[in-house]
Amino acid sequence: MKMSFRWFGDDDPVSLEYIRQIPGVRSVVSALTNVDVGAPWPKDDIDRLVARIDTAGLELGVVESVAVHEDIKLGRPTRDRLIDHYCDSIVRLGEAGIPVLCYNFMPIFDWTRTELAMPLADGSTALGYDHRQLARIDLSKGTGDLPGWATAYDAETLGGLLTAYHDMDEEQMWEHLAYFLERVVPAAASANVKLAIHPDDPPWPVFGLPRIITNGPALERLTRLVDHPANGVTFCTGSLGASADNDLPAMLRSLGARRRVHFMHCRNVRRTGERQFHETPHPSEFGSVDMLEVFRALRDVSYDGPMRPDHGRMIWGERGRPGYGLYDRALGAMYLQGLWEGMSR
Repeated sequence: MKMSFRWFGDDDPVSLEYIRQIPGVRSVVSALTNVDVGAPWPKDDIDRLVARIDTAGLELGVVESVAVHEDIKLGRPTRDRLIDHYCDSIVRLGEAGIPVLCYNFMPIFDWTRTELAMPLADGSTALGYDHRQLARIDLSKGTGDLPGWATAYDAETLGGLLTAYHDMDEEQMWEHLAYFLERVVPAAASANVKLAIHPDDPPWPVFGLPRIITNGPALERLTRLVDHPANGVTFCTGSLGASADNDLPAMLRSLGARRRVHFMHCRNVRRTGERQFHETPHPSEFGSVDMLEVFRALRDVSYDGPMRPDHGRMIWGERGRPGYGLYDRALGAMYLQGLWEGMSR
Protein backbone atom coordinates (compact mmCIF):
# COMPACT_ATOMS: atom_id res chain seq x y z
CA MET A 1 0.00 0.00 0.00
CA LYS A 2 1.30 3.45 -0.95
CA MET A 3 -0.10 6.31 1.13
CA SER A 4 -0.87 9.47 -0.83
CA PHE A 5 -2.68 12.76 -0.29
CA ARG A 6 -4.96 14.93 -2.45
CA TRP A 7 -3.47 18.25 -3.57
CA PHE A 8 -5.38 20.81 -5.66
CA GLY A 9 -2.44 22.87 -6.91
CA ASP A 10 -0.58 25.95 -5.78
CA ASP A 11 -3.79 27.73 -4.72
CA ASP A 12 -4.59 24.86 -2.31
CA PRO A 13 -4.39 26.08 1.31
CA VAL A 14 -2.75 22.72 2.09
CA SER A 15 0.70 23.10 0.58
CA LEU A 16 2.98 20.37 -0.74
CA GLU A 17 5.44 21.33 1.96
CA TYR A 18 2.84 20.54 4.65
CA ILE A 19 1.87 17.29 2.94
CA ARG A 20 5.48 16.15 2.91
CA GLN A 21 5.56 16.46 6.70
CA ILE A 22 2.86 13.79 7.15
CA PRO A 23 4.79 10.62 8.04
CA GLY A 24 4.56 7.93 5.39
CA VAL A 25 3.04 10.14 2.69
CA ARG A 26 5.37 10.10 -0.30
CA SER A 27 3.04 10.83 -3.21
CA VAL A 28 0.17 13.12 -4.07
CA VAL A 29 -3.01 12.86 -6.09
CA SER A 30 -3.56 15.88 -8.30
CA ALA A 31 -4.76 17.19 -11.66
CA LEU A 32 -4.55 20.06 -14.10
CA THR A 33 -7.20 22.66 -13.35
CA ASN A 34 -6.48 25.05 -16.21
CA VAL A 35 -7.64 22.79 -19.06
CA ASP A 36 -11.21 22.93 -20.36
CA VAL A 37 -13.21 19.73 -19.98
CA GLY A 38 -12.90 17.81 -23.25
CA ALA A 39 -9.60 19.36 -24.33
CA PRO A 40 -6.47 17.21 -24.43
CA TRP A 41 -4.04 17.84 -21.60
CA PRO A 42 -0.90 19.64 -22.89
CA LYS A 43 2.33 17.71 -22.38
CA ASP A 44 4.15 20.79 -21.10
CA ASP A 45 1.52 21.39 -18.43
CA ILE A 46 1.72 17.78 -17.27
CA ASP A 47 5.51 17.97 -17.11
CA ARG A 48 5.36 21.19 -15.08
CA LEU A 49 2.94 19.60 -12.60
CA VAL A 50 5.19 16.56 -12.22
CA ALA A 51 8.26 18.78 -11.76
CA ARG A 52 6.52 20.98 -9.16
CA ILE A 53 5.61 17.96 -7.08
CA ASP A 54 9.04 16.39 -7.53
CA THR A 55 10.72 19.60 -6.34
CA ALA A 56 8.73 19.33 -3.10
CA GLY A 57 10.17 15.87 -2.50
CA LEU A 58 7.03 13.97 -3.50
CA GLU A 59 5.76 12.19 -6.60
CA LEU A 60 2.58 12.40 -8.64
CA GLY A 61 1.17 8.91 -8.09
CA VAL A 62 -2.40 9.36 -9.35
CA VAL A 63 -4.18 11.87 -11.57
CA GLU A 64 -7.66 12.64 -10.29
CA SER A 65 -9.07 13.36 -12.70
CA VAL A 66 -9.33 13.90 -16.43
CA ALA A 67 -13.02 14.82 -16.52
CA VAL A 68 -15.27 13.01 -19.01
CA HIS A 69 -17.20 15.47 -21.17
CA GLU A 70 -20.99 15.37 -20.92
CA ASP A 71 -21.28 14.78 -24.68
CA ILE A 72 -19.55 11.42 -24.15
CA LYS A 73 -21.96 10.46 -21.38
CA LEU A 74 -24.90 11.59 -23.52
CA GLY A 75 -23.67 9.72 -26.60
CA ARG A 76 -23.73 12.82 -28.79
CA PRO A 77 -22.07 12.89 -32.25
CA THR A 78 -19.18 14.96 -30.88
CA ARG A 79 -18.10 12.13 -28.59
CA ASP A 80 -15.62 10.54 -31.01
CA ARG A 81 -13.51 13.69 -31.20
CA LEU A 82 -13.72 14.12 -27.42
CA ILE A 83 -12.72 10.50 -26.81
CA ASP A 84 -9.72 10.99 -29.11
CA HIS A 85 -8.73 13.94 -26.92
CA TYR A 86 -9.16 11.77 -23.84
CA CYS A 87 -6.89 9.12 -25.34
CA ASP A 88 -4.31 11.82 -26.10
CA SER A 89 -4.34 12.83 -22.44
CA ILE A 90 -3.91 9.21 -21.31
CA VAL A 91 -0.91 8.76 -23.62
CA ARG A 92 0.73 11.91 -22.24
CA LEU A 93 0.13 10.80 -18.65
CA GLY A 94 1.82 7.53 -19.49
CA GLU A 95 4.77 9.33 -21.04
CA ALA A 96 5.11 11.31 -17.81
CA GLY A 97 5.22 8.07 -15.80
CA ILE A 98 1.88 8.53 -14.03
CA PRO A 99 0.50 5.03 -13.38
CA VAL A 100 -3.15 5.60 -12.37
CA LEU A 101 -5.98 7.78 -13.70
CA CYS A 102 -9.08 8.16 -11.52
CA TYR A 103 -12.22 9.36 -13.31
CA ASN A 104 -16.00 9.14 -12.95
CA PHE A 105 -19.04 8.74 -15.20
CA MET A 106 -21.63 10.64 -13.14
CA PRO A 107 -24.06 12.69 -15.24
CA ILE A 108 -23.60 16.46 -14.73
CA PHE A 109 -22.96 16.37 -10.99
CA ASP A 110 -19.91 14.96 -9.27
CA TRP A 111 -20.03 14.23 -5.54
CA THR A 112 -23.10 15.87 -4.03
CA ARG A 113 -23.80 17.02 -0.48
CA THR A 114 -26.59 19.04 1.09
CA GLU A 115 -24.39 20.42 3.89
CA LEU A 116 -20.76 21.51 3.64
CA ALA A 117 -20.24 22.36 7.33
CA MET A 118 -22.56 20.13 9.34
CA PRO A 119 -21.83 20.66 13.07
CA LEU A 120 -20.85 17.48 14.92
CA ALA A 121 -21.09 16.85 18.66
CA ASP A 122 -17.35 17.32 19.19
CA GLY A 123 -17.39 20.84 17.73
CA SER A 124 -15.96 19.90 14.35
CA THR A 125 -17.84 20.23 11.06
CA ALA A 126 -18.25 17.71 8.27
CA LEU A 127 -19.91 17.14 4.93
CA GLY A 128 -23.48 15.85 5.19
CA TYR A 129 -26.20 14.53 2.91
CA ASP A 130 -29.96 14.27 3.36
CA HIS A 131 -31.92 13.19 0.30
CA ARG A 132 -35.00 15.03 1.54
CA GLN A 133 -33.11 18.31 1.39
CA LEU A 134 -31.98 17.73 -2.18
CA ALA A 135 -35.32 18.94 -3.52
CA ARG A 136 -34.73 22.30 -1.84
CA ILE A 137 -31.62 23.02 -3.90
CA ASP A 138 -32.54 25.55 -6.57
CA LEU A 139 -30.92 24.66 -9.88
CA SER A 140 -32.72 27.40 -11.81
CA LYS A 141 -29.71 29.71 -11.40
CA GLY A 142 -27.11 27.11 -12.42
CA THR A 143 -24.70 25.10 -10.30
CA GLY A 144 -23.28 28.09 -8.47
CA ASP A 145 -20.93 27.13 -5.63
CA LEU A 146 -22.17 23.60 -5.05
CA PRO A 147 -19.31 21.19 -4.32
CA GLY A 148 -17.29 18.72 -6.27
CA TRP A 149 -18.06 19.62 -9.86
CA ALA A 150 -15.43 19.88 -12.58
CA THR A 151 -17.51 22.48 -14.43
CA ALA A 152 -19.74 25.30 -13.16
CA TYR A 153 -22.78 25.64 -15.43
CA ASP A 154 -24.92 28.72 -15.89
CA ALA A 155 -28.70 28.36 -15.73
CA GLU A 156 -29.22 27.97 -19.48
CA THR A 157 -26.50 25.35 -19.94
CA LEU A 158 -27.55 23.38 -16.88
CA GLY A 159 -31.18 23.44 -18.00
CA GLY A 160 -30.19 22.11 -21.41
CA LEU A 161 -28.19 19.26 -19.87
CA LEU A 162 -31.00 18.31 -17.49
CA THR A 163 -33.38 18.20 -20.46
CA ALA A 164 -30.93 16.08 -22.48
CA TYR A 165 -30.67 13.53 -19.69
CA HIS A 166 -34.41 13.52 -18.96
CA ASP A 167 -35.28 10.53 -21.16
CA MET A 168 -32.03 8.60 -20.65
CA ASP A 169 -32.29 5.40 -18.62
CA GLU A 170 -29.55 3.40 -16.92
CA GLU A 171 -29.09 0.97 -19.81
CA GLN A 172 -28.37 3.85 -22.17
CA MET A 173 -25.78 5.14 -19.71
CA TRP A 174 -24.19 1.68 -19.69
CA GLU A 175 -24.09 1.69 -23.49
CA HIS A 176 -22.35 5.05 -23.54
CA LEU A 177 -19.88 3.94 -20.88
CA ALA A 178 -19.09 0.79 -22.88
CA TYR A 179 -18.53 2.87 -26.03
CA PHE A 180 -16.10 5.07 -24.08
CA LEU A 181 -14.20 2.17 -22.51
CA GLU A 182 -13.85 0.26 -25.77
CA ARG A 183 -11.80 3.18 -27.06
CA VAL A 184 -9.89 4.40 -24.01
CA VAL A 185 -8.87 1.10 -22.42
CA PRO A 186 -6.59 0.12 -25.36
CA ALA A 187 -4.96 3.55 -25.15
CA ALA A 188 -4.44 3.13 -21.41
CA ALA A 189 -3.05 -0.38 -21.82
CA SER A 190 -0.53 0.83 -24.41
CA ALA A 191 0.47 3.75 -22.18
CA ASN A 192 0.84 1.61 -19.01
CA VAL A 193 -1.85 3.65 -17.28
CA LYS A 194 -4.49 2.00 -15.09
CA LEU A 195 -8.00 3.44 -15.40
CA ALA A 196 -9.83 3.58 -12.07
CA ILE A 197 -13.48 4.63 -12.18
CA HIS A 198 -14.83 6.29 -9.03
CA PRO A 199 -18.22 5.12 -7.76
CA ASP A 200 -21.15 7.49 -7.90
CA ASP A 201 -21.33 9.62 -4.77
CA PRO A 202 -23.86 9.17 -3.28
CA PRO A 203 -24.63 5.78 -4.85
CA TRP A 204 -28.19 6.52 -5.97
CA PRO A 205 -29.92 8.89 -8.43
CA VAL A 206 -29.76 12.63 -7.69
CA PHE A 207 -31.93 15.31 -9.30
CA GLY A 208 -33.66 12.54 -11.26
CA LEU A 209 -30.47 11.62 -13.14
CA PRO A 210 -29.40 8.01 -13.72
CA ARG A 211 -26.40 6.77 -11.77
CA ILE A 212 -24.97 3.38 -12.57
CA ILE A 213 -21.71 2.84 -10.62
CA THR A 214 -23.35 2.23 -7.28
CA ASN A 215 -22.73 -1.32 -6.00
CA GLY A 216 -20.83 -4.58 -6.37
CA PRO A 217 -22.69 -5.93 -9.42
CA ALA A 218 -22.17 -2.58 -11.18
CA LEU A 219 -18.43 -2.62 -10.51
CA GLU A 220 -18.19 -6.20 -11.75
CA ARG A 221 -20.15 -5.29 -14.88
CA LEU A 222 -17.92 -2.27 -15.44
CA THR A 223 -14.73 -4.31 -15.32
CA ARG A 224 -16.15 -6.86 -17.76
CA LEU A 225 -17.35 -4.33 -20.34
CA VAL A 226 -13.74 -4.34 -21.52
CA ASP A 227 -12.14 -7.22 -19.67
CA HIS A 228 -8.56 -5.98 -19.43
CA PRO A 229 -6.32 -5.36 -16.39
CA ALA A 230 -6.11 -1.66 -17.31
CA ASN A 231 -9.86 -1.32 -16.70
CA GLY A 232 -10.40 -1.10 -12.96
CA VAL A 233 -11.89 0.88 -10.11
CA THR A 234 -11.22 3.46 -7.46
CA PHE A 235 -12.74 1.77 -4.43
CA CYS A 236 -14.23 4.56 -2.30
CA THR A 237 -15.33 3.27 1.10
CA GLY A 238 -17.32 6.43 1.78
CA SER A 239 -19.24 6.54 -1.49
CA LEU A 240 -20.10 2.85 -1.46
CA GLY A 241 -20.48 2.77 2.33
CA ALA A 242 -23.30 5.32 2.20
CA SER A 243 -25.56 2.43 1.16
CA ALA A 244 -26.14 -0.28 3.77
CA ASP A 245 -26.75 -2.76 0.94
CA ASN A 246 -23.07 -2.69 -0.07
CA ASP A 247 -20.85 -5.36 1.50
CA LEU A 248 -17.51 -3.62 1.11
CA PRO A 249 -15.17 -6.48 2.15
CA ALA A 250 -16.95 -8.94 -0.18
CA MET A 251 -16.77 -6.45 -3.05
CA LEU A 252 -13.05 -5.91 -2.44
CA ARG A 253 -12.31 -9.62 -2.34
CA SER A 254 -14.13 -10.21 -5.63
CA LEU A 255 -12.57 -7.28 -7.48
CA GLY A 256 -9.19 -7.71 -5.80
CA ALA A 257 -8.95 -11.36 -6.80
CA ARG A 258 -9.04 -10.15 -10.41
CA ARG A 259 -6.57 -7.30 -9.69
CA ARG A 260 -9.11 -4.64 -10.62
CA VAL A 261 -8.77 -2.36 -7.58
CA HIS A 262 -6.30 0.27 -8.77
CA PHE A 263 -6.81 2.99 -6.15
CA MET A 264 -8.30 3.23 -2.66
CA HIS A 265 -10.25 6.20 -1.26
CA CYS A 266 -10.65 5.59 2.47
CA ARG A 267 -13.09 7.59 4.54
CA ASN A 268 -15.90 6.83 6.93
CA VAL A 269 -19.55 7.85 6.94
CA ARG A 270 -22.28 7.50 9.53
CA ARG A 271 -25.61 6.43 8.03
CA THR A 272 -28.34 8.17 10.01
CA GLY A 273 -31.45 7.34 7.97
CA GLU A 274 -32.70 6.37 4.54
CA ARG A 275 -30.33 8.05 2.06
CA GLN A 276 -29.00 10.19 4.86
CA PHE A 277 -25.43 10.27 6.15
CA HIS A 278 -22.61 12.50 7.31
CA GLU A 279 -18.87 12.07 7.19
CA THR A 280 -16.90 11.18 10.30
CA PRO A 281 -13.35 10.59 11.50
CA HIS A 282 -11.71 7.67 9.71
CA PRO A 283 -11.62 5.02 12.51
CA SER A 284 -14.29 2.33 12.44
CA GLU A 285 -15.90 3.26 15.76
CA PHE A 286 -17.08 6.64 14.48
CA GLY A 287 -18.88 5.57 11.30
CA SER A 288 -20.80 2.81 9.59
CA VAL A 289 -17.79 1.50 7.65
CA ASP A 290 -15.81 -1.23 9.41
CA MET A 291 -12.35 -0.14 8.26
CA LEU A 292 -10.71 -3.12 9.94
CA GLU A 293 -12.71 -5.55 7.80
CA VAL A 294 -12.00 -3.45 4.70
CA PHE A 295 -8.27 -3.73 5.40
CA ARG A 296 -8.51 -7.46 6.08
CA ALA A 297 -9.99 -7.83 2.61
CA LEU A 298 -7.20 -5.71 1.12
CA ARG A 299 -4.62 -7.88 2.87
CA ASP A 300 -6.28 -11.05 1.61
CA VAL A 301 -6.02 -9.88 -2.03
CA SER A 302 -2.46 -8.55 -1.53
CA TYR A 303 -3.39 -4.99 -2.44
CA ASP A 304 -0.26 -2.94 -3.15
CA GLY A 305 -1.62 0.15 -4.92
CA PRO A 306 -2.11 3.78 -3.89
CA MET A 307 -4.44 4.84 -1.11
CA ARG A 308 -5.45 8.22 0.23
CA PRO A 309 -7.45 9.44 3.19
CA ASP A 310 -10.55 10.93 1.66
CA HIS A 311 -12.78 13.74 2.93
CA GLY A 312 -11.99 14.91 6.44
CA ARG A 313 -13.74 17.09 8.97
CA MET A 314 -12.72 20.65 9.73
CA ILE A 315 -11.09 20.55 13.17
CA TRP A 316 -8.98 22.80 15.41
CA GLY A 317 -10.42 25.96 13.85
CA GLU A 318 -9.15 25.21 10.35
CA ARG A 319 -10.81 26.90 7.38
CA GLY A 320 -10.44 25.77 3.80
CA ARG A 321 -11.85 23.69 0.98
CA PRO A 322 -14.83 21.67 2.33
CA GLY A 323 -13.73 18.12 3.06
CA TYR A 324 -10.10 18.83 2.21
CA GLY A 325 -8.49 20.43 5.24
CA LEU A 326 -5.07 19.31 6.43
CA TYR A 327 -5.50 18.21 10.02
CA ASP A 328 -8.22 15.57 9.96
CA ARG A 329 -6.97 14.03 6.73
CA ALA A 330 -3.47 13.84 8.21
CA LEU A 331 -4.92 12.06 11.24
CA GLY A 332 -6.71 9.75 8.82
CA ALA A 333 -3.49 8.98 6.97
CA MET A 334 -1.81 7.99 10.22
CA TYR A 335 -4.75 5.83 11.33
CA LEU A 336 -4.86 4.04 7.97
CA GLN A 337 -1.12 3.38 8.01
CA GLY A 338 -1.28 2.04 11.55
CA LEU A 339 -4.16 -0.24 10.61
CA TRP A 340 -2.28 -1.45 7.54
CA GLU A 341 0.90 -2.13 9.52
CA GLY A 342 -1.08 -4.21 11.97
CA MET A 343 -2.72 -6.14 9.13
CA SER A 344 0.47 -6.71 7.16
CA ARG A 345 2.34 -8.02 10.18
